Amino acid sequence: MRIVVPRDTAPGERRVALAPESCKKLIQAGYEIAVESNAGNAAGFPDAMYQEAGVALEPDPATLVGSADIVLKVTSPSVEPSRDEVEWMRPGTIYVGSLMPLRNLDAVRALAARKITAFSTDAIPRTTRAQAMDTLSSMANIAGYKGVLLAAVELNRYFPMLMTAAGMVRPAKVFVIGAGVAGLQAIATARRLGANVVATDVRPEVKEQIESVGAKYVGIELEESAAAGGGYAKELSEEDRRRQSQLLAEECAQSDVVVTTALIGGVFAPRLITADTVKTMKPGSVIVDLAADGGGNCELSKPGKTVDVGGVTILAPLNVPATMPLHASLLFSRNLTAFILAFTKDKLFQLDLGDDIQQGALITHDGEVRHARTREALEKAGRQ
Repeated sequence: MRIVVPRDTAPGERRVALAPESCKKLIQAGYEIAVESNAGNAAGFPDAMYQEAGVALEPDPATLVGSADIVLKVTSPSVEPSRDEVEWMRPGTIYVGSLMPLRNLDAVRALAARKITAFSTDAIPRTTRAQAMDTLSSMANIAGYKGVLLAAVELNRYFPMLMTAAGMVRPAKVFVIGAGVAGLQAIATARRLGANVVATDVRPEVKEQIESVGAKYVGIELEESAAAGGGYAKELSEEDRRRQSQLLAEECAQSDVVVTTALIGGVFAPRLITADTVKTMKPGSVIVDLAADGGGNCELSKPGKTVDVGGVTILAPLNVPATMPLHASLLFSRNLTAFILAFTKDKLFQLDLGDDIQQGALITHDGEVRHARTREALEKAGRQ
């Protein structure tokens, strides 16, 4: 079978779906690999590295994608008229990548219409067996790390406590909202930099995880569970939301840095920090809204921009993993390779739609949208 890797062309995207090390593994497993020329340049993988790994290079993306049995990408396939990757695919082609189907409904429609079998790695179940395939977690890890570094650069003071000849300076206080993979990495990174860290999550069962990486847990007692399963959170009741908002306001007012990572179902960002809360924060303090791709957790965030509101700096960076493209590509590539190899038999990728991993990640197949939440979103969008 022929696996192809077109260049990811989304604005600001610097990752590539397969690193040369993964290409070698897939070739050894019996696959033929072809990559679009210069696809890995921005990630630190020039064409020469792919050639050394035994990969064919193709300058024409349409020819490349049209020859594929399997297309691997980091992001959703382009459906732009100038580069319609879905139209280039042959019916029956398999697509694997982070499709983010609820955010990319146009691409989902096109994939279904073209009869593409599309797997979205951000929908892979969060189970022990699927851990090595989970691109959402590997990219969130990078975002949590980089988000704290961005905060440290913007903050007008040290993170750690320091004893100097001029006297002692106290450590910064960092408040992390959300204790998924990104939040836990943010906590660990802030602690490594010497900050005092407090963290919260609507899922009280993560208290132990928060404390295990060095933060103090703060939270409210919920009237009803906010766990949605699979490590995700769901929306709170109105009363729980009011009480949580009060807690967040109190903690933000005392913090030098606030890092937000909260997503509902791993996709959309609830508004947690209000404009009124920002007004109570100390001048010079920093908010890093790592949920900006999902709309942002702060009411005043401007996705993709940094703004100053009353002396509070609010960063809302988009696609943070792409700012560390070498390691982001390596990890993403290993995730995709684990997925492909898990279902490889006799040098072929085997469709097994009864398997829990394939079933969970399957978005479109045989002209239909198979993913329930995506199907509901398309129906809702059609009624609007």
